Amino acid sequence: MSKRNRWMRSCGVFFLGATMAGALHAQTTAVVALPAQTFTTLHSFDDTDGAYPSSQLIQAINGGLYGTTVNGGAHLVGTMFKITPNGTLTTLHSFDTTEGYAPEAGVIEGTDGNFYGTTFEGGANGDGTVFKITPSGTLTTLHSFDGTDGYLLSSGLVQAINGAFYGTTKGGGASGDGTAFKITSSGILTTLHSFNGTDGANLYAGLVQAAGGTFYGTTYQGGANSDGTIFKITPSGTLTTLHNFDGSDGSAPEAALIKGTDGNFYGTTSGGGANSDGTVFKITPSGTLTTLHSFDGTDGSNPYAGLIQATDGNFYGTTSGGGANSDGTVFKITPSGTLATLHNFDGTDGSSPAGAPVQATNGIFYGTALNGGANGYGTVFSLSAGLGPFVETKPSSGKVGAAVKVLGANLTGATSVTFNGTAAVFTVKSKSEITTTVPSGAASGIVQVVTPRRTLSSNVFFRVRP
Repeated sequence: MSKRNRWMRSCGVFFLGATMAGALHAQTTAVVALPAQTFTTLHSFDDTDGAYPSSQLIQAINGGLYGTTVNGGAHLVGTMFKITPNGTLTTLHSFDTTEGYAPEAGVIEGTDGNFYGTTFEGGANGDGTVFKITPSGTLTTLHSFDGTDGYLLSSGLVQAINGAFYGTTKGGGASGDGTAFKITSSGILTTLHSFNGTDGANLYAGLVQAAGGTFYGTTYQGGANSDGTIFKITPSGTLTTLHNFDGSDGSAPEAALIKGTDGNFYGTTSGGGANSDGTVFKITPSGTLTTLHSFDGTDGSNPYAGLIQATDGNFYGTTSGGGANSDGTVFKITPSGTLATLHNFDGTDGSSPAGAPVQATNGIFYGTALNGGANGYGTVFSLSAGLGPFVETKPSSGKVGAAVKVLGANLTGATSVTFNGTAAVFTVKSKSEITTTVPSGAASGIVQVVTPRRTLSSNVFFRVRP
């Protein structure tokens, strides 16, 4: 069952007359079986503030966590929210059908400080939209799809080095099998590729851009075996199929790939593998695929979400089903494929997580569960795995002289910022933000910030572009 169908089934229960109950902020804490793993339910949605969060959260430069729900809110068709690390939730925007609804893919923070995202349906033509939302919650519809340029958007956007946004549609386009597109911040859309089934179909996942500028992605279906594909596409739209899934190595990938620190790409399939419960895989930029793990139900099943690579070098993700209570899991997997279950959902603390967790700069993981919680409408949770704080650069690459924002926790009083050892001039804007520029003579490497309490290192290498 796809992520889309899963939340539609939940919504069906709502529209048949589910009622609201419980407190707005149900706080529960439980220590799971593995040592040093502390799981906390930060918020249980109650429909008035949103229902069925299916996306990955992001941490913005102001330190807050942002996400979306596919239903609920003032118009019952989805919300965008902000939540603090301690669980205080604010609804920033309630969607309505005219501006698009069911924003199941979440949002990204653009370099201009605004948030950008997609809606599955709605808008001027009913086929979904691309939108911009200011930090205060004012929404602008940048584009309404009409079928010919794609329809039904399950995936989010990625902002490329050139400042434009890139994404995918599940259907529509020249052959009806979905598209890859580019859109500017002013709303000018270009269709880069229309899929035709043979090269993939039905794109649930977004794109990731590699260092050379090429994008990588997956299709849910189509390809040589109708089990989905992995592809790369240039910014001008030239597409190459890198891998055709065949069921034995996975099928129906629903989530975007991530690029690991080793230069390879990592992802999940929601089905297939040795036990037909989904897989975790690695693929080289040239297309050699290795199945790292096949889920078997006991350790989770049907990972709709992708992965993140944390500061310890391991990958973290969720499964929508399986585990000790059949309500899904949070897991850790090493680059070589050793998997450990960190948390088994039991319904009371959420169930059916459909988004990957995010590691905030305090070192703690935050995520959402599509269903369950105190009111049955899903939850926001945190998971402490004993990892320390770090800093994150936005963007993660730039030329000498380029402006860079450094996101972190407790940055007040910072005395030094260095790019791979080269000192930079900087300004502390707030306890969570430093502004700086790439210094002359800097080379690609770790960005470090010295504060009165500790030295914080960036979670990824900053790449100095020529």
